[in-house]
Amino acid sequence: MTHDTNPSMPDTPARPSPKITPLSAPYWEAAAQGRLLLQSCESCGKVRHYPRMLCDACYSAQTNWIQASHLGKVHSWTVCHHAFHPSFVADLPYTLVTVDLEEGVRALGRWRGAGLVIGDAVVAQFEQRSEGPELFFTASPRTE
Repeated sequence: MTHDTNPSMPDTPARPSPKITPLSAPYWEAAAQGRLLLQSCESCGKVRHYPRMLCDACYSAQTNWIQASHLGKVHSWTVCHHAFHPSFVADLPYTLVTVDLEEGVRALGRWRGAGLVIGDAVVAQFEQRSEGPELFFTASPRTE
């Protein structure tokens, strides 16, 4: 993680950067291009997110990466009133949303938009920040 200062707010530390490992590198490389990749077990086909060494269904270590649709539905959300890191204080309050992706896994990201309703259709996007890509969700323009 970085511990530099934020140039726009000199007394505020910079946001933490993701720790990129060989396991997570494909995810972060795709995110830097605005694409959401998910792991898929090469043996049984189960999709998983976040990246893991082993499949929790068959315990295989064989992995494929698949392009996600970026589409999902709101599972839950929380409004953060306390920053977990000093660099997020200026963003308070902000909303984190848990989304059931069409591929059958959940993802967590920031919410950008008006009110939320469980089951609402949403779309995943990445904002490219100096610290690394940040996943966020907005209301889906598609109609049900």
